[in-house]
Amino acid sequence: MTFASSFRRHGLASIALLVVPSVALAEGVPAGTLIENTATASYNTGGPTQSLDSNTVTIMVDELLDVAVASRDASAIPISASAVLSYTVTNTGNGPEAFVLTADPNVAGNDFNATVNSLAIDSNGNGVYDAGIDALLANGGTSPSIDPDAPLTVFVLVESPGAVDGATSQVNLLAQAATGTGAPGTVFAGAGEGGGAAVVGSTGADDEALGSLVSSAVSVSLVKTATVSDPFGGTQPVPGARITFRIVASASGSGSVNDLVITDAIPASTTYAADSLTLDDAPLTDLADSDAGTASSSGISVTLGTTAAGTSRAVTFDVIVN
Repeated sequence: MTFASSFRRHGLASIALLVVPSVALAEGVPAGTLIENTATASYNTGGPTQSLDSNTVTIMVDELLDVAVASRDASAIPISASAVLSYTVTNTGNGPEAFVLTADPNVAGNDFNATVNSLAIDSNGNGVYDAGIDALLANGGTSPSIDPDAPLTVFVLVESPGAVDGATSQVNLLAQAATGTGAPGTVFAGAGEGGGAAVVGSTGADDEALGSLVSSAVSVSLVKTATVSDPFGGTQPVPGARITFRIVASASGSGSVNDLVITDAIPASTTYAADSLTLDDAPLTDLADSDAGTASSSGISVTLGTTAAGTSRAVTFDVIVN
C-alpha cells in the first residue's frame, strides 16, 4: 500500500481539519473524537518490494464552546399581572454543555421593568409553559446539559409592576457556557469532553436575545341572567318550569386574558336539562370530549381559553324546577 492510499483510507477530511482549522467543521465533529493516521512507505533494494508503517499519530478533537439564543415569541407578549416569555438556547458547539441562564429586565429604553420571578425549562418538550410540570430554575442558575446542535426551550416568568396600558418592555436572556467564556480561542485545559481542552468559539461561548412585553389593561366582567318558561306558556318558576341561564363574559381594555373558564353549579331544587349547554348559541356536548364544555347533574364548565379585549362570549344552559 502506498502512502497516498493510506492517506485516503484514513480520511482526507480529517487530516485537512488538522491542517486548516475551521470553526464550522470543528462544530460538526463531536468533541472527544480521535483522529488517527498511520503512514506507509514501500521500497525495494533490487529484490521483493518491502513496506514499512510509521507510528500512528492520534489527536483528540477538543470541545468548542458556542451558543445561540433567540426569542420564540412572534410578537410582544401582553402582560397585565404576569406573563411568560419563551426563548430557545441552542448548543452550537460540538460537545455536551450546560449554560448559566440570566434574565435581565433592566433594558435601556423600557417603559417599565418587569420583575423576573423564575426561569423554567421545558421539561416535556411541548413548547408551552406547564406549571407544576416544567422544571423551575432560579435566575442565574445553570441549565441541564445540552447535546451538540440541540435546542432547549427556556421560559422566563415575569410580573408587571402595574404599568400603564400600552407601555412596552424587553427582557434580555443571557446564556453563558458553564465551562467558561472569553475571547474566541480561549483554552480551558482538560475541561472538554473526554478530558481534552475546551476552546471558546466564535460566539465567545455566550449569547443573548430580547423578549418583548406590552402592558395590557384588560379586565373581565361576568353577567348572569335567567329566563323562565313554565308548562302553561307563562313565565312563572313553578315545578316543571324550565329556567335558561345565560352567562356573558366580556373582556375590555387592551390585550387579552388567558385560560378563561366559566363554571356554574346546578342550583338546588333543580335538575340539569341534558344537552342544553351552548357556547355563543352553538350546542356543546355534555361529555368531556373535544369541544369546550362539560355538564353534569352537579354543574357546567366551559373553557374559553385566550379571550381578546373587546370580545364577549355567552354560555347558556337549562335546568328544570323539581
